[in-house]
Amino acid sequence: MKHDLRKELASYSAARGRFDVVTVPPLRYLMVDGHGDPNTAPAYQAALAALYPFAYKLKFFSKNELDEDYTVMPLEGLWWADDPVAFTTGRDKSLWSWTLLNLIPAWITDEHLDAARSAAARSVGGAAIDAVRAEWLDEGLCVQTLHVGSYDDEAPVLDALHTEFVPANGMRMVGLHHEIYLSDARRTAPEKLRTILRQPVARIPSIPSIPS
Repeated sequence: MKHDLRKELASYSAARGRFDVVTVPPLRYLMVDGHGDPNTAPAYQAALAALYPFAYKLKFFSKNELDEDYTVMPLEGLWWADDPVAFTTGRDKSLWSWTLLNLIPAWITDEHLDAARSAAARSVGGAAIDAVRAEWLDEGLCVQTLHVGSYDDEAPVLDALHTEFVPANGMRMVGLHHEIYLSDARRTAPEKLRTILRQPVARIPSIPSIPS
């Protein structure tokens, strides 16, 4: 059987035109950090060039050595900036910092990662692969929606999530903005791109009323 984690994890499904509150379980990812405009920063292309060779070496190691095949998951990213307005109204991408993510199955161990790292380093280069790490991410309670369209058209959706839905529902933002790219931007028209927009949140405890 070939595992498809997108179908096995409910948090990898979202609806367009509404915000849903979901609980995301702890998940383990391959990660690469960087800074700058993803359209122009050399670090972004270098991160992709390291992340996916590692991900595919890990997939084939799992298939051939563990008899556990799975579909390599889509690209994801955590995004932040010192000024949150850089994501909504300003959209100054040169100010953005990011961590690119690729989800890996729970059965993968550190030993499996070491074997895949060695294989990837032989084909890509050790320095590039050394930038990739594996780490657990526990986002817990989140608000998410499906955005269909250009990445540059996300700003109004994010502004509504941040300034309207979250406070109106007794929550506050507690983690990094998370995007899951369900479409391949190299092969998909901008207006048809499908992206899950996710924001970790925490509920604000209600203050009990004082009896009169």
